[in-house]
Amino acid sequence: MQPASTEASAPAPVPEAVSDLRLRPGSRDFRRANLALFAAGVATFVLLYSTQGLLPVLSADLDLTPGQASWTASASTLGLALALLPASALSDRYGRTAVMTASTLAAALLALALPFAPDLTTLVVLRAVQGAALAGLPATAMAYLAEEVHPAALASAMGLYVAGNSIGGMGGRLVSGWAAAAWGWRAGLAVSAVLALLAVLAFRLLIPRAKHFRRTPVNARELAATVAGHLRNPLLVRLYALGMLFMAVFGAVYNTVGYRLVSAPFHLPESVAASIFVVYLVGTASSASAGRLTARWGRRGTLYLAISTTTAGLLLSLANSLFCAILGLVLITAGFFAGHATASSSVGRTATTGRAQASALYLIAYYLGNSLGGTIGADAYHSTGWPGTATVALTAMACAAGVTLYATHRATAARRAVAVDTLRA
Repeated sequence: MQPASTEASAPAPVPEAVSDLRLRPGSRDFRRANLALFAAGVATFVLLYSTQGLLPVLSADLDLTPGQASWTASASTLGLALALLPASALSDRYGRTAVMTASTLAAALLALALPFAPDLTTLVVLRAVQGAALAGLPATAMAYLAEEVHPAALASAMGLYVAGNSIGGMGGRLVSGWAAAAWGWRAGLAVSAVLALLAVLAFRLLIPRAKHFRRTPVNARELAATVAGHLRNPLLVRLYALGMLFMAVFGAVYNTVGYRLVSAPFHLPESVAASIFVVYLVGTASSASAGRLTARWGRRGTLYLAISTTTAGLLLSLANSLFCAILGLVLITAGFFAGHATASSSVGRTATTGRAQASALYLIAYYLGNSLGGTIGADAYHSTGWPGTATVALTAMACAAGVTLYATHRATAARRAVAVDTLRA
């Protein structure tokens, strides 16, 4: 009697498609997850930028300077920035879908109260709280997709989520701006709130139950150590600085462009000035091309191109020509999104551990840049007009060029050191 074959007793290999149960293209849950995150992105960015399209109307109705009115936009991004790390920790403890649902629903409900704000102070405080509530989505959405979606389909799922962000950012500005031009800023905020609430409802009905989430206890000491480690990494710090500087330009320009278009020499109607945010779509194409540019020119080459494009747009916008103003805005938007996409994608590749915290730190710097740039740029506009805003933005781009030149110098010095060591060997 021959002994039984060891191969016969071994379990049959499980096909990869069966063993990996994460969501794949073609499945019902994959489509639902994509649509749900798209809707959540729309809701978040409709709410985050809902006041930016109606700043001139706010100034006229409440007798505010551009700098004062800009706080209604800056407060939300400041609140979001400060809440990102706590929100990411809460999602590790309570689950991705729970935090995303609570975050977007709380922010949408707060939005319903905004039209009834009696004064600027109340409006700014509510916007700051709303921004903090919104932090749960950007802090959690990408982690949810990474856990639930198969790696082969992750890029397309991320792309649809980012598209929701882009459309929400544009839609929030457009819808609120158009409604405010017709019926006042309170109506603009009310329309944005209803739109966001419908998007939140769609998210909650569509989002599949998370099957691969593993609860992780929040360890404040480990979190602090991870954050400190990232802040000691010179490359990560430079990337954070670039995100902040690019977003400072974006905040300064988009917080004041509406004021410029409704004033001399253009005198555009409020509804037409609000429509300028359609230019935001340029950023979608620019972000998509950033990966190809980086593959061809490298990270620093793409950053130089983004800085040059943004700077050219700012200089062109100084001309008192509507064509130059709009073309300048197109170049500024394209350069900003290319720079942001390059810097943010480099963070994930640079951080070898604690990638979620590394990305959260980038977003904190990014949204702080929006708050600071938006407020300083609006104050500069109030003092000296569009040249003041452009000067603030050009200073930020000069700093970004300095950071990138320093990185180039460090890289060149490192290559020379390696070459010298090779010759000595």
